[in-house]
Amino acid sequence: MESLETYTQRWLAADPDPVTRAELTALLDHPVHADRNELVDRFGSRLTFGTAGLRGALGAGPNRMNRLTVRAAAAGLGAFLDPRSTVVIGFDGRTNSEAFASDVAGMLAAAGHRALRFAQLGPTPLLAFAVRHLGADAGVMITASHNPPQDNGVKVYLSDGAQLVAPDDAAIEAHIGEALDRLEWLGRDLDEQLQTHEMNSVQMHPVELVGGDVAEAYLTAILAAVPLQSDPSRRARLRIVHTAMHGVATELALELLRRAGFTDVHSVPEQARPDPDFPTVAFPNPEEPGALDLALAAGNRALADVILANDPDADRLAVIVRAPADDPFAAALHGWRALHGNHVGWLLADHLSPPSVATTIVSSTLLRAMAQDRGWRYTETLTGFKWLARTGASFAYEEALGYGVTDVVHDKDGLSAALAFADLCAFGSPLQRLAAIEARYGRRRMGTTNVRDNVAELMAAARRSPHPETLAGQPVRRVTDLLSVDGDLGVTGLPSSDVVIVELGPPDREVARVVVRPSGTEPKAKIYFETGDEMPMEALVDDVMRWLEP
Repeated sequence: MESLETYTQRWLAADPDPVTRAELTALLDHPVHADRNELVDRFGSRLTFGTAGLRGALGAGPNRMNRLTVRAAAAGLGAFLDPRSTVVIGFDGRTNSEAFASDVAGMLAAAGHRALRFAQLGPTPLLAFAVRHLGADAGVMITASHNPPQDNGVKVYLSDGAQLVAPDDAAIEAHIGEALDRLEWLGRDLDEQLQTHEMNSVQMHPVELVGGDVAEAYLTAILAAVPLQSDPSRRARLRIVHTAMHGVATELALELLRRAGFTDVHSVPEQARPDPDFPTVAFPNPEEPGALDLALAAGNRALADVILANDPDADRLAVIVRAPADDPFAAALHGWRALHGNHVGWLLADHLSPPSVATTIVSSTLLRAMAQDRGWRYTETLTGFKWLARTGASFAYEEALGYGVTDVVHDKDGLSAALAFADLCAFGSPLQRLAAIEARYGRRRMGTTNVRDNVAELMAAARRSPHPETLAGQPVRRVTDLLSVDGDLGVTGLPSSDVVIVELGPPDREVARVVVRPSGTEPKAKIYFETGDEMPMEALVDDVMRWLEP
């Protein structure tokens, strides 16, 4: 078995990036204990497929995002695909995104595939749209979405325009492992590979650039698919503040809104342009405290009605609405109310009135009640749009600010969701509609707790037997461990997954629900809580955290 020292030297020799070569050289030149631990962390394991691809911190080594791991991912995808497949590649504004996209395109072209690479950076929903629009067999998006600035990632889509799922992810991952065993080959000049390909004798394709015509087709398709219900004069009067959070949403979001008649739109100037350092936010996730402070300030200056915030790759949408003085939730934001992802999901479903809806096991149960009442077909899936996109539902959402309001994009799309929500605001007060929904189906309170330490121990504690008989004074009705599902589809109708679901309440009705699972994109566990008015959220959280102590 190859030693750590030998492997790191092979990696160093193959690395085509002078920045990561220098970084690794510095580590190898100072073999102190801390640096040895760092080398073990970087080279003792490798990034694996999580949510439809790879995601991690930038740096040298197979357990980091760099040009060799990206090339290995491209080689793995290329080996998985049928010969001479067409792959479209997009990238966002993060550090190294364009270089990674070029490497993916070059590797695929060298393997005999047709590589269509976007000429300019753009949003993830545009790449997902492009897969089907261009008739591609697969798509690759270079993005880490809302992760910290030091991260980047490779997200893979198949020909249906939806994110990769099992068992295809495992098959590609096996090919990636084989590619990483051939570091010298991965590090070769890609132009040279195109000219002297050693793996087969198929005709080589140069990389083709795509861009503006695809974006135009996306805008046209979204405008045709989102049913605008508001009066055009009210659209023109609605005052909107939009932020891209230093990401790639600004151009397409503003153009989409303008073409729909929303002409009073103001960008947050400090955050309108892509910046991989995300200098004005501690964490580029609109769910994080303080992330939308500049947007709120801009909303106050503009006397806006609504604030629409996309995350850095524009596949998510956060919403803040102007609230009346007596709104009990508006005090903390001085006249504004930040809507939970579930609130936005309910409101969009109510506004669009789709024939079929879908959401995830960690989202609120209210959509199920709404669907039963209104005769919509309802589907519940595991967490993530890679599952939601495959339900065929007309509308889908997940509580983490992801919404699919059309069939144009088979993934969450923060741009089309922004258009639909703007139309909702022009049509009528979102807070009045939210109050009517809760009056009819019962008010829900939602909360999420993240645990970044001892994730494996926490999941083991959730599976300890016996389970508690009560939590926060309510009987535990049912505990469902999705890892114990027999086969692909067990009694829950869901694939096996590392998730524990706890339902609380008397036998005839559910009073509260708790879902525990590891994150698919970050090293942490997430615990989701939902209660009605009859159960104090604080008491439930306290009891659950005591139960889950390792």
